Amino acid sequence: MDLVAPVVVEPLRRRRCSECHQGPLERMIVEFNATVCLDCADLGHLVFLRRGHTALTRRAREGSSLWAVVVRHNRRRTRYERQGLLVEEEALAAAEAACLADAEARARRRARDASRRARRDAEITATLEREILRLFPGCPGERAAEIAAHAATKGSGRVGRTAAGRALDRGAVTAAVRAAVRHVDTDYDALLMAGVPRHQARTTIAPAVEAVLRAWRTE
Repeated sequence: MDLVAPVVVEPLRRRRCSECHQGPLERMIVEFNATVCLDCADLGHLVFLRRGHTALTRRAREGSSLWAVVVRHNRRRTRYERQGLLVEEEALAAAEAACLADAEARARRRARDASRRARRDAEITATLEREILRLFPGCPGERAAEIAAHAATKGSGRVGRTAAGRALDRGAVTAAVRAAVRHVDTDYDALLMAGVPRHQARTTIAPAVEAVLRAWRTE
């Protein structure tokens, strides 16, 4: 048998119950063109659940033996629009508990996923650091660690996050080291701030970069 839920209206103007004459009514139903309050309609024991939380709404509706749809007329759109549901208080409490359990489970899963990603990121960084020291054994350990951490920052699009970087391609690793030397060990940034075009600035500081790389290639 198909279920037909009662429709409860939030009136736009003051109304009184045609049976008990209480008012103004926050919510009402219309029976035979007459306004009836929720108590007289035997819906007064239900509690309002505003729309917006799909899972909570579904669970509360499924757990409630009696429920009603709440609507309000939108004058601009000339139509009635759903505002939420009236459900049994016990059903709403059970639905809230179930959704809270789901939220806690999702939070635990997100924490586990974050932990796995952090371990993976640490592995990528450590592997890149070892490769930097293999290619440039004269590079100070702290610089190698800084370069690896910078190049492997997640979401940065830098060398360490590219396929070539993860595969420890020699050219990609060298590019990461060269970029670090360019910014830290030369006047490259100052030249850019002075308005020198990028390609000209790179040409100017290229000898200094290569001198550092040659020194780092030997122990």
